[in-house]
Amino acid sequence: MKPSSKAWMVRTACLGVLALAGLSACSSGPKKPQPTELPPVAALMGTRAAWTAQVGATTESIVPLVAGGRVFAASTAGTVVALNGATGQDVWRLNLGTPIAAGVGSDGQTAAVVTQSNQLVALADGRELWRVRLPARAFTAPLVAGARVFVLTADRTVTAFDARNGARLWAQSRTAEPLVLSQSGALLAVGDTLVAGLSGRVVGLNPANGSVRWEAPIATPRGTNEVERLVDIVGPVSRIGDSVCARAYSAAVGCVDAARGTVVWSRANQGTSGVHGDDRLVFGADGEGRLQAWQRASGEPAWSIDRLKYRGLSAPVALGRVVAVGDSAGLVHLVSREDGSEMTRLSTDGSPILVAPVLSGDALVVQTRNGGLYAWRPQ
Repeated sequence: MKPSSKAWMVRTACLGVLALAGLSACSSGPKKPQPTELPPVAALMGTRAAWTAQVGATTESIVPLVAGGRVFAASTAGTVVALNGATGQDVWRLNLGTPIAAGVGSDGQTAAVVTQSNQLVALADGRELWRVRLPARAFTAPLVAGARVFVLTADRTVTAFDARNGARLWAQSRTAEPLVLSQSGALLAVGDTLVAGLSGRVVGLNPANGSVRWEAPIATPRGTNEVERLVDIVGPVSRIGDSVCARAYSAAVGCVDAARGTVVWSRANQGTSGVHGDDRLVFGADGEGRLQAWQRASGEPAWSIDRLKYRGLSAPVALGRVVAVGDSAGLVHLVSREDGSEMTRLSTDGSPILVAPVLSGDALVVQTRNGGLYAWRPQ
């Protein structure tokens, strides 16, 4: 018997999909495949622990950020911290007194988060600057750039605020689709263009007034129901110069020339987390945990590994000769950027690593679901 439309939409919420009208119940699904067993650590490269810190439990929509030599992080309970990127020591720490839904965005001085009550909050030097209420929920960290704070909300609207006082400057809306992903999207600056992920498209906006400069589709909605047609761009994305590479949820990976506003390539791929890369390769994991690399210039496959399947991989980050990716057991896997072979493996507090690692100078930093921040340096 075919399920009703409402029942189908309720089940999709378990996969990180939300109806804009708001559905909360989930039904049980099939048993997950068991994670692939790991062999003994290869330990082909040396690392040393640089520092650790604690911020509090977090979710997939609360991501650490490095800016101005500081590591910014937050917890769902409402704590926001700015850490010295070299030592991990607090520069400042503030409890907002309300749960946080998305963040952190910062230009190194002003930081911004979105609360679960849909308030955009700007901070600096450990104090609150201002709060404004948003018209919809947000799952993407705000972007702070050019004395402005840009926000992408779940109704697929991009809004600009004055970073000094929170005054609304402009808003650019896209016709909302029935479903939206409850995970981070894409919002970044490329030169003098604000780039956002809207549905399956990478869109270039004028940051002064919100007008659309170009649109480049990574994937086109297809299918006979709302779930099959959901192709939101998910974060993080990989930017090298004018090249912006991104994933459309469970549909494709592709690269866009942000100077021309054109698609360079797009390849079908069933992953649900973002990508990262360097000037030669783009890296990402598909829905089963198969870590893959594509040629940045052409999209041709470079390599693929199966040994991390079903381990709940985060989005990766490329650093030097390795690619780092976290898993649901709190492990960080460092693999060769050339062929995906294991270089070494690092341990945290054992709770899942939900978001991509970040780079702070020469240090690799990860945040776990339990709120631990761990930094390592190569030897």
